[in-house]
Amino acid sequence: MIGMEVHVQPTTRSKMFCGCAVGQLGDPPNSNVCEICLGMPGVLPVINKAAVEACLKTALALSCEIPRHTKFDRKNYMYPDLPKGYQISQYDLPMSLNGFLELDGRRVRIRRVHLEEDTGKLIHAGDKLHKSWESFVDLNRAGVPLMEIVSEPDLGSADEARDYAVALRTMLRTIGASEAEMEKGQLRAEPNISLRRAGSKELGVKTELKNINSFRALHRAILYEVTRQTEVLESGGAVVQETRGWSEAEGRTFSQRSKEFAEDYRYFPEPDLPPLEIDAAWIEQLRSALPELPGARRGRLVSQHRLPAADAVLIAADRELADLFEAAVAAGAEPKPVANWIIGEVAPSGKIPTPEHLADLVKLVTGGSITRDQGREVLVESVETGRLPSDIVREHGFAQLSDESALQVEVEAVIAANPRAVEDYRAGKKQALGALMADLKKRAPQANPRIASELLLRLLG
Repeated sequence: MIGMEVHVQPTTRSKMFCGCAVGQLGDPPNSNVCEICLGMPGVLPVINKAAVEACLKTALALSCEIPRHTKFDRKNYMYPDLPKGYQISQYDLPMSLNGFLELDGRRVRIRRVHLEEDTGKLIHAGDKLHKSWESFVDLNRAGVPLMEIVSEPDLGSADEARDYAVALRTMLRTIGASEAEMEKGQLRAEPNISLRRAGSKELGVKTELKNINSFRALHRAILYEVTRQTEVLESGGAVVQETRGWSEAEGRTFSQRSKEFAEDYRYFPEPDLPPLEIDAAWIEQLRSALPELPGARRGRLVSQHRLPAADAVLIAADRELADLFEAAVAAGAEPKPVANWIIGEVAPSGKIPTPEHLADLVKLVTGGSITRDQGREVLVESVETGRLPSDIVREHGFAQLSDESALQVEVEAVIAANPRAVEDYRAGKKQALGALMADLKKRAPQANPRIASELLLRLLG
């Protein structure tokens, strides 16, 4: 049984309760800080409206209920990266409740989506030989807004947990709530894992995994932890409720601390922030402004454009690519070739053409005016220069040779120049055809490969 706690950094310019900039990786330590996020005495926090809006958009996209009233709470604990000695979070009146995420035709229940602030970062260094240890703290992340998305334990495998995290990231990017880059710390997935006997309805003792920074690591960590808990239970032992870290280098989980309970944090309402009353008209405005969500778009790409389901999944996973696909089709290109170019060339290269240019390029290739290899060159030049692909093709003389009479002269020359390969082909060695086509490509680089191949087969008999 796997439940997921996913922490997401919403797209905001400033921190959750102060005006400090949300920095970037590589910023000098402690360069984006002020009296508020450093926890100085006598300072007062102010709620970041943009963070609240991102949280509400996320909750609406997950079909959550939005309570009219919500508040912030103090979560009290002492740790070196928490300068105030408490974290401002939400406890009993979160910003949203009871939603779901569609995953492979079924619903994963969402318990809550709420807002809180991030902590700083500890950096440990030392010399074991001389027993000299030092720890440093960087508070650039302290006070950065975080959305916490908590699911019910509805996931049953490492595959499902990874797919859930990927689907959640796709949704967040689609609605513009977060860039959700795991490698930048903008999305952190923390699975809670427990085992129970088949047929039992009683949940087992759970462990929570941390230090996970990629979808691959998430998958590996869960596989390891399920195996570890299984071995403990089958040997007659008991699983301990605890927080465990994941070591990517060693490929194992390790104990960090015993798992706390809510009462350990001594929650109470944050006295320096007013409760929030969410305006119903604002909620409806945010709801109506939501774009088409990935699941709905996948279905429409299949039904409206007749794309294979696998293509629809890949294209709908990126809003920019999905918009490019539909606009290129609207500009007159055939859906399947457009999808092939986006999946095979545009997405891997990161070179995003305009829809009109992509449609023009696809029509040149599918119409036989240029080869696919030439199309790749034209795509790069079109993106770099902003010129129309058909103009580039005319300028460089890329147009394919498709005239049969002209091609026949080249094919006959190839046959005459390669008697051994011709003899091998006619003797049943089909691989000899590849050598003949390679020679044809050298002699006539502009030859339309489909028409040339048909001619060569016909003349070979």
